[in-house]
Amino acid sequence: MRLLTGASSNGQSFQFVPQSITSFGSTVLVEGCDPSRSISWIHAWTITDGIITQLREYFNTSLTVTRVGDPTEYPSTSSSSASEISTAPSLHHCPSVWESSVSNQVGKSVPGLVLAI
Repeated sequence: MRLLTGASSNGQSFQFVPQSITSFGSTVLVEGCDPSRSISWIHAWTITDGIITQLREYFNTSLTVTRVGDPTEYPSTSSSSASEISTAPSLHHCPSVWESSVSNQVGKSVPGLVLAI
C-alpha cells in the first residue's frame, strides 16, 4: 500500500502510466504496466456527470469486458431453433467488447475475470 500511495520510506514509488484508455458509455477502462516490477493494472472507472463515482482496480489480472443486453437488439440467426431461443425473455446476449492485453507484457500467467457492463 505504501508503494502505491507514494508513502514508501525507501524512496520507491509506483507510477500509473496508462498504455490504453477505452470507454463504453459511463465506464472508462485504463490499462498499463510496470515491466520492471512485473506488475500490470487495469482501472475501471464509472463516470457520472463528469465525476468518477466508482473505481474498480485490478492488479496482475486479465480482464474481459462483456456488455449485457436485450437479445432482441442483436441480429438473430436464420435457423428456427436459434430464433426460438433468442426470443426467450430470460436469455441475454453478452458479447465480449474488450480484453486486456498488457498482462502479457509482464511475462507471467495471471488469473482472468469477466466484468459485465
